[in-house]
Amino acid sequence: MQHDKVLILDFGSQYTQLIARRVRELNIYSEIHPFNKIPTNVDDYKAVILSGSPMSVRSDDAFHPDLKGIRGEKPMLAVCYGAQYLAHFSGGEVAESNTREYGRANLSFVQENEPFLAGISSGSQVWMSHSDTIKSLPTNGKLLASTHDVQNAAYKIEGETTFAIQFHPEVYHSTDGKQLLENFLVNIAEVNPDWTPNAFVEETVEALKAQLGNDKVVLGLSGGVDSSVAAMLLHKAIGENLYCIFVNNGLLRKDEFSSVLKQYEGMGLNVKGVDASARFLDALAGLSDPEKKRKAIGRVFIEVFDDEATQIKDVTWLAQGTIYPDVIESVSATGGPSATIKSHHNVGGLPDFMKLKIVEPLKALFKDEVRRVGASMGMDKQLLGRHPFPGPGLAIRILGDITAEKVRILQEVDAVFINGLREWDLYDKVWQAGAILLPVNSVGVMGDERTYEKVVALRAVESTDGMTADWVDLPYKFLQKVSNDIINKVKGVNRVVYDISSKPPATIEWE
Repeated sequence: MQHDKVLILDFGSQYTQLIARRVRELNIYSEIHPFNKIPTNVDDYKAVILSGSPMSVRSDDAFHPDLKGIRGEKPMLAVCYGAQYLAHFSGGEVAESNTREYGRANLSFVQENEPFLAGISSGSQVWMSHSDTIKSLPTNGKLLASTHDVQNAAYKIEGETTFAIQFHPEVYHSTDGKQLLENFLVNIAEVNPDWTPNAFVEETVEALKAQLGNDKVVLGLSGGVDSSVAAMLLHKAIGENLYCIFVNNGLLRKDEFSSVLKQYEGMGLNVKGVDASARFLDALAGLSDPEKKRKAIGRVFIEVFDDEATQIKDVTWLAQGTIYPDVIESVSATGGPSATIKSHHNVGGLPDFMKLKIVEPLKALFKDEVRRVGASMGMDKQLLGRHPFPGPGLAIRILGDITAEKVRILQEVDAVFINGLREWDLYDKVWQAGAILLPVNSVGVMGDERTYEKVVALRAVESTDGMTADWVDLPYKFLQKVSNDIINKVKGVNRVVYDISSKPPATIEWE
């Protein structure tokens, strides 16, 4: 089935992926392409959105999209930089704003009986993020909305289906942003909202059957959402021809290897669990530098996976849980590399599994869509709701060198914290949580004895995509209970601290 598509041209805004996700939430399929790499056949798209940008349209280096075949031909919505671009180069004027227009604002004027603003009234909150402002509208421009500080907050160009706004409808702070996008896409551009999880599953399974036929596919499971949903889609398409490998690197959460393995088997997957804990710990012995630890884990994983994959006869495909942000991550609006995922056909010197053809059933989806697709296939809610967990596992949550004893301590601490979050009904309110074992000992008192034992830090953050994150204000009573439980139950720890740093400037992980 052919779906109507929306083209989003990226000018380097930090919010571009958010535009695509908001459009997808309307059950409309959207794609992001750099403004200077517009797809050759724009007829495939029902509407076009121009994103914001950190650039100024007044600079000598201003980004110039080739809008031939788009402007005046297709419904177009220009956001922020896009709105200023249309004004500046089409008979209007853009000047530096007296005050940087950033943050919340409220519409003070809204044009009545305007379909673009249907359901949006004066007073509606919007989010501004620009240092330039439109002083005068382009030729045939008609004012649609203003805020107290921004006269030309929204306009349209008469004689075209072209609309422009100087605020960001894609961020949650714009309270009627979703309504505005729906007005433009569904009511004005007449895009059919039929991009649903059920439709995706049905069409993807059919496409995988056609692509893979009777071929064998190998997939490395991590226990995470992406690889698990990819596995279920492939399982629906090719059944026993999918060979899943779940490697225990000895750095997973407490009892995770056995519990996740059971869960996979309960899903009917053809899965082999490989306990390579000792091999990973040997490779990590004596390494303290985070980058060296990551490289050692990556190298051993490749060796273990290759050993297992070569035992499966006649495998021709490697499946990956690649999702859409992975694909577009390094596609910059300034002409960066356009592909981050490459297949490794017949390249000498690579492990055997890397010479396989690549299949990526999730590469069109954002993380929240992956979860919705998994839910539509009836997958376990607990698996779909799992917090992100770093590929190197607890190795980057143990600061300094890795030993089996340190892993044991951190697994016990982490289990108390995560189980506590579940018991207090806090787990689903947190985007990611974990414990960090610090490379310091502290003096303590237990009974009548002085102790000199380990310090652990607890970390819990709220985020939508990991790009930015705020620390979670967990209840004091919860933190008190968890701290007591850790110190009383985990031998080797006598002090617990809570990390209240946000990203930026701190990162979510400590290494």
